[in-house]
Amino acid sequence: MPFRGDGEHVDGGAATGGRGLLGKFGARAARSGGEAIPNLHTREALLLLQNYEESGRGWFWSTDTKGRLTYITDAVARLMGRSSGELLGTPLTDLFLPPESHGERQRTLPFLLTRQSKFDDLPLRSAFEGDDRWWAISGRPHHDDRGNFCGYRGSGTDITAQRRSAEDASRLALYDSLTGLANRFHISKKLDTTLAAFSQQQRSCAIMLLDLDRFKQVNDTLGHPAGDALLKQVAERLLKIVGDKEMVSRLGGDEFQIILPDIEDRGRLGDMAADIIGSLSQPYSVEGSRCIIGASVGVAIAPFDGQSSEDLVRNADLALYAAKGNGRGRFRFYSSDLHQSAEDRRALEEDLRDALARGQMELTYQPVVNAKSNMVTGVEALLRWNHPDRGPISPALFIPIAEEANLIWPLGEWVLRKACEDAARWPGDLRVAVNVSAIQFANGDLPKIITSALSNAGLPADRLELEITESVFLADSSETARMFTALKALGVRLALDDFGTGYSSLGYLQSAPFDKIKIDQSFVRGATVKGSRNAAIIAAIVALAEALDMETTAEGIESLDQLDLIRKLNVSHVQGYVYSKPVANAELVEHTEGGAWTIKPSGPARQRNDRFQMFRKVHAIHDNHRYAVVIRNLSRTGAFIEGILDVPVGTQFVIDFGEGQLATATVRRSINHQQGIEFEQSMVSDGNGGLCTRHRVSPYLIAAASQQAANTLVLPAFSTSSDWKAA
Repeated sequence: MPFRGDGEHVDGGAATGGRGLLGKFGARAARSGGEAIPNLHTREALLLLQNYEESGRGWFWSTDTKGRLTYITDAVARLMGRSSGELLGTPLTDLFLPPESHGERQRTLPFLLTRQSKFDDLPLRSAFEGDDRWWAISGRPHHDDRGNFCGYRGSGTDITAQRRSAEDASRLALYDSLTGLANRFHISKKLDTTLAAFSQQQRSCAIMLLDLDRFKQVNDTLGHPAGDALLKQVAERLLKIVGDKEMVSRLGGDEFQIILPDIEDRGRLGDMAADIIGSLSQPYSVEGSRCIIGASVGVAIAPFDGQSSEDLVRNADLALYAAKGNGRGRFRFYSSDLHQSAEDRRALEEDLRDALARGQMELTYQPVVNAKSNMVTGVEALLRWNHPDRGPISPALFIPIAEEANLIWPLGEWVLRKACEDAARWPGDLRVAVNVSAIQFANGDLPKIITSALSNAGLPADRLELEITESVFLADSSETARMFTALKALGVRLALDDFGTGYSSLGYLQSAPFDKIKIDQSFVRGATVKGSRNAAIIAAIVALAEALDMETTAEGIESLDQLDLIRKLNVSHVQGYVYSKPVANAELVEHTEGGAWTIKPSGPARQRNDRFQMFRKVHAIHDNHRYAVVIRNLSRTGAFIEGILDVPVGTQFVIDFGEGQLATATVRRSINHQQGIEFEQSMVSDGNGGLCTRHRVSPYLIAAASQQAANTLVLPAFSTSSDWKAA
């Protein structure tokens, strides 16, 4: 009998699976006792379908009632690394990988087959190794004359090209095409979803905003292709530290953002920020050139610094702005006072533009002393700004402002001329050292200005020493070499300042004609701490300098044990409070009028934790009493407070610094209204030269405690005449 079309059940495909549709259906007709060849209309239809199969534009399949293949186009089977005969009897579901998530297609293939539902263009990925294809599968259940389910018949098409194109488009929409990191849109959505979920679970989440320092100079000197290559290397270094690629993004230009879920420990975050800054500050090799940049980091933590992504990003950006404003190459945590600091900084920039004209700038001079003889051999000129309203302002604050406001060149020229004028009037032959910024060094007029300053003052060139930081080696360019040659031709001395702070390379010491290496104080301060390797590093620097016929100066020496170590390590010169603070020009003249100026070292016997003098109002909590006190000085391990009378030694307080910062402390010394307290857990760096608590009390806990307090009657902690009283 002839074929009756779609309603007839077809089986036995295993015997004919390799012949195509015409062979299969012809064999089926013969077994059914019908004609060996179908009628012309059916034959033509089968030929057309077979031609469609052979064209590769689509394929066909069928299954039995259990979902096992009874037919599959042979060409597709071969693409899957099998023959159609090998695949017949295999469950259809085994041909494809399960979807990675249900977000793309809620109903999976097994679910549809079980429900005997029809489906169209279901995207599935090949499950066979080496076959990275995607298929769009359509299927219809078919039944016999009695309505019994007989299996599926269906078709498929190759959608690999469309799928990859869509994935590429999706990747471009979500990822930065240059670095492969998440882009601004993607990271913004991820931060939104993370904060929303964490808010419900009362979990913390930190973000870091990074901005590269001096990246513009790379683009300007080496070109944008070099800048692009540098950004790729920056991305690689960030990923090595952070680890999770999905949490690191490039926002655009030289700005990056990092999401750090479940981290609120500011000690840990500070260490990570320092590691990032240190890693990104190491030299790069770009298109055969050596480049050095830096990075500044702003950190904000939810829920302490904001619970919405908008608030958190804005506050991290404010912290980044503060980090850049305080000298770059550093990190900063957000704090509420940064809003006022930003306003103050803008006001300072306006005042700084007129400071020179109004005579508000002056120079002080810190002695540089021979470590063996205690004799002063030179001084370093330090710029000071006497603001009419705010008093003395640290150069650490106003120099970065001057650099951003393009004021560093006139300030630098004034310092050069003033230092030469003062030094020319000093008795004897003391040298004067003047700092030269990377911006000044890059200006081709620098040798002319120096020549003019020396000539007008009548100062011999060998009495002027230019202190140059390693940041001038942004690129090993011919301009850098020519500038060194021009400066040395003037007869001035050259000192490499802040050696060892992250850019150090022995390579440029071979070519740059330095007369002195200044060892950064960060090595000196930790050198006497037990277990520190700083002494070995200093010894290596001294040996290197001696081999290159250079002097050495150790900066920031404040204690006698530091001085003893520096002398043992054969450092030739010392600069620091152990000998003298910076002095005014008139005082310097007084010291040198009698001839040689010799200073006897004095100071604490041993190095101790940095103590920050301040007048900071905080609260001290004991039981249910809250006392207003003032911190007079603060270190990592303790503080000196005043404001409570006659507190017994051994009493424990909780010191409330504000903004969720609580520190448990024990009274170790007590005299009248003053107490020396020791913290149970050491403070950590706030990234701005100050200190903060490692952890903060979550706003979630504060809210819960407030609610509990509202429901609880709290009795006074003290009821006797011996109660402590506020001073």
